Parts: sequence; C-alpha cells; structure tokens
Amino acid sequence: METIILFAPLVGALLCGFGWKAIGETAAIWTATLLLFLACLLSWVVFLTFDGTTQQIELFRWIQSGTLDTSWAIRLDRLTAIMLIVITTVSALVHLYSVGYMDHDENWREGEVYKPRFFAYLSFFTFAMLMLVTADNLVQMFFGWEGVGVAAIKAFVVNRVGDFGFALGIFGLFFLVDSINFSDVFEAAPALAETSLTFLWTDWNAANLIAVLLFIGAMGKSAQLLLHTWLPDAMEGPTPVSALIHAATMVTAGVFLVCRMSPVFEYAPEAKMLVVAIGAVTAFFAATVGLVQNDIKRVIAYSTCSQLGYMFVAAGVGVYSVAMFHLFTHAFFKAMLFLGAGSVIHAMHHEQDLRNYGGLRKKIPYTFWAMLIGTLAITGVGVPLTHIGFAGFLSKDAVIESAFVGSGFAFWALVIAACFTSFYSWRLMFLTFWGRPRGDHHAHDHAHESPWTMLAPLGALALGSVFAGMIWYNSFFGDETDVRRFFGVPVAESAAHASEDGAAVGAEPAAEGHGEAAGHAATDAGAEDGAGHAAAVALPGQGAIFIHPDNTVLHDAHYVPKWVKLSPFVAMLIGLGMAWLFYIARPDLPGRLAANQRPLYLFLLNKWYFDEVYDFLFVRPAKALGATLWRRGDGAVIDGTLNGVAMGAVPFLTRLAGRAQSGYIFTYAFAMVIGIALLVTWVVLTGGAE
Repeated sequence: METIILFAPLVGALLCGFGWKAIGETAAIWTATLLLFLACLLSWVVFLTFDGTTQQIELFRWIQSGTLDTSWAIRLDRLTAIMLIVITTVSALVHLYSVGYMDHDENWREGEVYKPRFFAYLSFFTFAMLMLVTADNLVQMFFGWEGVGVAAIKAFVVNRVGDFGFALGIFGLFFLVDSINFSDVFEAAPALAETSLTFLWTDWNAANLIAVLLFIGAMGKSAQLLLHTWLPDAMEGPTPVSALIHAATMVTAGVFLVCRMSPVFEYAPEAKMLVVAIGAVTAFFAATVGLVQNDIKRVIAYSTCSQLGYMFVAAGVGVYSVAMFHLFTHAFFKAMLFLGAGSVIHAMHHEQDLRNYGGLRKKIPYTFWAMLIGTLAITGVGVPLTHIGFAGFLSKDAVIESAFVGSGFAFWALVIAACFTSFYSWRLMFLTFWGRPRGDHHAHDHAHESPWTMLAPLGALALGSVFAGMIWYNSFFGDETDVRRFFGVPVAESAAHASEDGAAVGAEPAAEGHGEAAGHAATDAGAEDGAGHAAAVALPGQGAIFIHPDNTVLHDAHYVPKWVKLSPFVAMLIGLGMAWLFYIARPDLPGRLAANQRPLYLFLLNKWYFDEVYDFLFVRPAKALGATLWRRGDGAVIDGTLNGVAMGAVPFLTRLAGRAQSGYIFTYAFAMVIGIALLVTWVVLTGGAE
C-alpha cells in the first residue's frame, strides 16, 4: 500500500510527460488525477489504521560505498502518515482544480504539449515530496528535498544557500556517526551532545553544530527570515502551483525536517533557541508585510511565511507534536485560501489587485463562503477556553500557549502576529467581497462562479478547515500520554498514571494563574509517585518524535494562565475590528494613514527592502564580476591574447610537422635510430640501473 502511494504520482508524471500522445491528452490528465486520488485514499487508510509502530519497508539497495550503505526504503511512522495525507489530499484536489482553472489559459490549447506537461510537473512535484517524507536516511531525503526545489528560478537559487548548510549537516553526521540512516543517527544523538567538533577554526558542541546546519537547510526550504525572499515570488505562477507549494509540499519540508530530527535537536539547546528566535521574528516580519500588500495571492503568500514561523517556534520550544498539528491544519485552510483566490482571479478575468475588486459576494457566492471559512480558520475563530472552533483556532492557540512556556519573546511576537494576521485576512475579505465594485466595470459585470472542478476541491478543504482541529486536538496537544501513544513513543503504564496524577496535583495552582510552576509541580508529583516523568521511558528513535526527559513544555503548556489562553482570541478580535473600521466603516482611513506615515508604509510595501538589499550586496556584484570576467577575461585575455598566439604558433608548428612527413620508410627508420641512440646515451650518463 505504501509503495503504491509513493509511486502513483510518478506513474502519472511519466504518463503525462511521455505517454500522452499514445492515449490522448484528456485520458492522460484524468489518469494522473485519478492516480493521485488513489494515493490520497490509501494515505487516509494508512493514517487512520496506523498503530504508531515505526516500520522500515525496503524497496531496493541503493548507494554502497565504503562504510556508506543505504537503501531506498520507506520509513513509516506517525510523522510520515501525517505528511502522506497532507500531501496527497492537497495534491489530488489541486489536480482536479487545475482541470477547470487552466481551461482558459492562453497556452492551454488542444494538441499541444503544455497541457499534459503541466500535470506531469504537478505529479512529479508530489512524488518528490513523498520521497522526502518517506525517506529512511538523509541521502534519500536530500534527493526528494532537491526534487521539490525546481519550483521556480528564484526558489532554486535561494535554496542553494540553505541546502549547502543541509549538505554540511549530512556530511557532519556521517563523519561522526559513520551512517546517515535515521535509526543510527537517532541512537547516537546522546553521544553527539558529549562530542566536540572543530569547524571554521572553532570548537563546537557536535549536536548544536549539526542541528544548526540542518536548520539552515530548513530555513531555505521553509522560507524563514533571511532566506525567505523566494516564497512571495513563487506565487506568480498558476494558482494551483501556488497552492501546492505553499500549503502541502515545499514550504513544509523544513518543519518536517526539524521534527524528524527531534532526537538531535533535543540534545542541542542552543540550536533550539535559534529556531525559536528565527521562527518568531519571521512570523512577525511576514505579518507586517502582509498588512499592505495589494496582490491577493501575495497577501496569502506572506501569510504562509508567517504561519511557518509559528510552526518553527513550536518545534524550537520542543513541542514537535504541536508544530505538526499546525502544519496539518494549515494545509487545509491555506490550500483553500489559495484555490479560493484562484477562483476570484478566474471570475475577474485574471485581475489580482485587491483594489480592483469589491462587491463580489453575490457574484461568486460559493467562492465567498469557502474563503470565509478559510479566513475564520486562519484567524483563529472559536469558543474561548474550549476545544470548539475552526482548525486554526486550536492549532495556533496550542503554538502560542507552548511559546509562553518556552520563550516570552516568542509568545509576544506570535500574539502580535496573530493580530496582524486577522487584520490582513479580513482586509482581503472586505476588499474582495464587500463594498462597491472598483476597477474595470466590464470585469465585474461578467464575473461568474467557477466550474464544479474548481468548487468541489474548495468544499472538501472546507471540511478540513472546520473539523480537523477539533477531531485531532487530543492526539496532537491533549494529554501528554495520549500524544506519546499517537506518535508511537513507548509509555510505561506506571508513567502514564504518574502523569495523570501529576496533572491532577497541578490543576489547582493553574487555576490561580501560576501556570509554569503548576506544570513543574505536576511533573514532580509524577516522579514522587514512583514512575517518573513519562519521557523517561523513551529513548531517541523510539517513536516518530523524541521528547527529552527534561523537556516539560508539552505538559506545562496545559497549565498556563487563562489570560494567555485568551490572548490570541483577543488579538483576533482587535485585528477584525481594525479591518472593519478601515475598509467598511471608514474606507478613507487607509489612504490617509498611508500618506501620514509614508516612510513606514513604503517600508512595509517594499517588504523591509530585503530584495533591494540583496540586489545591492549579492546580485549586482555577481553581475559586475561576470561582466568583468567576460570582457577582460574571455574577451581580452582568451580571445585577444591566447587566441592570437594560437593563431600564429599553431600553423607554424603544423607546417614544421608536415615537412617531417616525407612518406619514405628510410626517413622514419633513421628517426627511430636517432631516438634509440639518445635513449642509450641518457641511460649511460645517468648510471643505468640506478
């Protein structure tokens, strides 16, 4: 079953790429789409029936060189099962959506290669991501990692920086562990924490160094600050591609990497602090930029960048299950927002500027309701202090509560980002669906709802956006013992009872507002009951994630003060209220504020000038160096000097060699005798045997 899931997209890609002429465009496209739905169905079967026990399914031998012995194998655990349903569900729906969305594309003509090639790329992209998440070793993961990096030129270039760090991390692990198989690496993780390694003329703790290098790779792939510039530009392609990249594949690879390598990160506290800091700053930065963007897809793209920051904060504080929880729910509502934006663009004849929308609520009602559900999910609408709400309400709140325990700075950065997220999300909704029509009246007059192939995926994603958080809340962020069992981490029954007793002891102080102290009290109580903390029964590599015995964040996050639990909901209301004031009640205020605060407005509109700074520091010097080497090196030295010498010397030497070719045998025999005489003379003069 797992093999079918992995290779079904590859078969679809090959069929659309090379076999479409034999069976026809329509047959190839629908076959590729149905293969993705088959993979999706089987992925849900695996996810719902999986017992949490890690399995290795070897497909064939792969690379064997010296002590390096790797196989192409499927590592099936809870992390893999989660990623399988995320990837195949979104990809299958994107395939179906693409049939309708691309139908009116100017290049989408019957009988031309563009149409099947587009689906071939979608399917191959999905296969590369599946190869990444099912990898049983770092080399196999790196192949899938590079496979999803072909999304766009800028993405490819920027990711070379991060991937260099990732590659160094792989080399370092092989140097230290003599293996790149996950089981061996995880088993060696405690020893890495006791090992010193010299790198860049400095001594480093091996675990911290390896973790930082791996995180640099994750920064590039998941578009964290400094290596984020490719992500907003990647949305300039067709909307189905944007949805696939931003929701379920490429951008989540970095978060998955950190969670997969949790045994290493748990022994690298300094590296975890870096993950938290970068994630928190990225969440804040991207949210500020999203406040003023006018392209509907660019707003959602910066939202993706911000939400990835949330996931990294959760992973950085050591609550890997919560990071995966937000990754899981985010895939549903972000894919729906992107596909909904594509439906709006389709209805408005490829217009993407929010300032040219307005009043589309009744023109495209199904799209409106889908995007409304997505907005309710991403902004975190739900019933405070309960487990009832849209998907983002539960997963985002879990991240923020965990951040409060692990990092005060990250907590406040995420709460502020939540306020900004609510503002720009509702700004998008108000500018698009409310108010009077703006821009080209012809486009408004002829706006129409999308075909069923585009609307059906929105309906399916809406179900996930509403129910995914409530259904799987306990599995990802419930009782610590339940979370461990869900992720296949061994838990002794005595430890489970101790954890429950500890929670009971800690519940009363939590009600008084001493959340962190209560959490530690609960842990201590569990230890006094004779079993110790539940984490003590698990070793690195046992289960899909590893939580160090000293890591109590998952436990403590349930006992934070009530004001902490309410803070994201309040932030959401503030953002909603400000968006309503600016774009419904007083639509003149945004223009006046932008004029009064012009430097700040331009700073945010130009994305903190990261692209301009990088252009000045890297792009222009690289172009100048290339031009210099071309003009002075290739032109002046090679073409001018070397070619000039060659044009004179080569013909002269050729003429001399030609004269030596007389064609008479005695001439060649004489030359051989002269050569033998010179050789014998050299031997005699140098001493012969010596």
